[in-house]
Amino acid sequence: MLSKTIEDALNNQIRIEAESSQIYLAMACWAEVKGLEGVSNFMYAQSDEEREHMLKLVKFVNERGGHAKISELAAPNVTFKSFKEMFEKLFDHEVYVSQSINELVHISLEERDYATHNFLQWYVAEQIEEEAVARTILDKINMIGDDKGGLYLFDRDIENLTVTTAAMDAPE
Repeated sequence: MLSKTIEDALNNQIRIEAESSQIYLAMACWAEVKGLEGVSNFMYAQSDEEREHMLKLVKFVNERGGHAKISELAAPNVTFKSFKEMFEKLFDHEVYVSQSINELVHISLEERDYATHNFLQWYVAEQIEEEAVARTILDKINMIGDDKGGLYLFDRDIENLTVTTAAMDAPE
C-alpha cells in the first residue's frame, strides 16, 4: 500500500513523464518541418519512450493500491532557434527529470517504502542513459559546428545512435 506522500510524488512524476513525451513530440514536429528527418524520427521515438515511462508509473501506482492521476500538462515550446538549441533544451530537461527521480528515491527512503525504492532503481539507471545520450549528441553537434555537410550526416546517423553506460551493465 502506498502512503499518500508516495502516491502524490509518483503522480507528480507521471505528469513529468507525460510532459516529457509532449516536449519531445513538439521537438519532433519542429525537426520534421525543418527537413531533419533523422532528428525528427529520433525525437518521435523519444516521445514514445517517455510515454512508456509514464505508463509504467501509472501501472505501478494502481497495482500498489493507489490511484494514478492524469493531470493537465504544460504546453511545450514548439519553436527553436537551431537544432543545437533544441538538443540543449533536451539535455536540460533530462537533468530536470533526473533530479525529480532522485527526489522520489529520497522520499521512498524517508517513507521506508522499499518496494517503491526498488521499482525506482530502473528509472535511476534509465536517467543515467538519457543524460549520456543527450551529452553525446551535444558533443557531436559541437564538433559539427556550422558545417552543413556535418549536419546532413548527423541527421542521417542519429537514428542509429547508441550509447553504452555503466548503469546498463548493472546486475538486474
